Order: sequence, then structure tokens, then C-alpha cells
Amino acid sequence: MGEHGWFDKRLMYEESLRMPLMVRYPPEIEPGTVIDALVKNLDFAPTFLDYTGVAVPEDMQWESFRGLLNGERKDWRDAVYYTYYEHPSVHMVKRHYGVATDRYKLMHFYYNIDEWELYDLQEDPNGMKNLYDDPAYQEVLNELHDRLEALRILYGDSDKLNQ
Repeated sequence: MGEHGWFDKRLMYEESLRMPLMVRYPPEIEPGTVIDALVKNLDFAPTFLDYTGVAVPEDMQWESFRGLLNGERKDWRDAVYYTYYEHPSVHMVKRHYGVATDRYKLMHFYYNIDEWELYDLQEDPNGMKNLYDDPAYQEVLNELHDRLEALRILYGDSDKLNQ
């Protein structure tokens, strides 16, 4: 509470975006297993369905991370898409979307503002220094913009929907 001058978990900053999760399932998950993968809360439902033997509906976004938990899967996504669009509202968190990788995060605040933020989480784990206008990060910025647009298309998001 209070990081970045905010009070809410609706923001794409690290303190809001990342959260620990503990899972116990002795028949399949080795005790002490630690996974540092880009898993989203939207992966929970497909994972729960997978463990119960229920087919995941095709229109459900994201996917089961059961294979990560039991060690059968080594390949996994290298980026996640985030969006928050409930503004204006009681929470007053600005609309924003972005892409996060294990090292970088690109965020765009929009609607009644137009602000971009870029963070190098290896150099700045708490995302306190916005590098969007830093020429040293231009190549990273271009790659993240491309990745962001591809993910927006994949998940059916668009500038038109932003409004």
C-alpha cells in the first residue's frame, strides 16, 4: 500500500503486478518447487480446470500452468499483456495497458492522458525511473512496442476499444 504514491492493486507496477502463489499437490508437485515464470491470474481457471479433468473452453484466454508445476513443461510465455480500463470510477486509477517481460515493462496510460513508461527491472526492480525517453533503450523500446501491439491484436484489444 502506498508504493508509487498510490493505494491500489489495479496498477501495472511491480508491487501490484507480481504476487506470490503457493500450491500443494503431492501426487504431482515436488515439495520446494520454485517457479519464476510469467503466470497471470487469468491462468488460474485453466489450471484448475486442467487439474479437475475438465476441458478448457476454447474462448478462455491464457492457459494452464500445470506443466510448469509438475516439471513437464520448460517452454512458457516470455511476455504478458496487462490492461486496466475502469476510469473514471471510484478508484480513479488511470486507464492503462502494457507488456511485461522478465526484464522490461512498457506501459501506456491513455484516455484523458497520453503517457508512456518504460522500466528496466534488472537495473530498477521497483520501477522508479522511467526510461521511455532514454536513447540508450531505443532498441528495447521498439521491440516492446512491437510485442505490445502483437499481444493487443492477439487478445482483441485496440485503440478503438480504448475510447
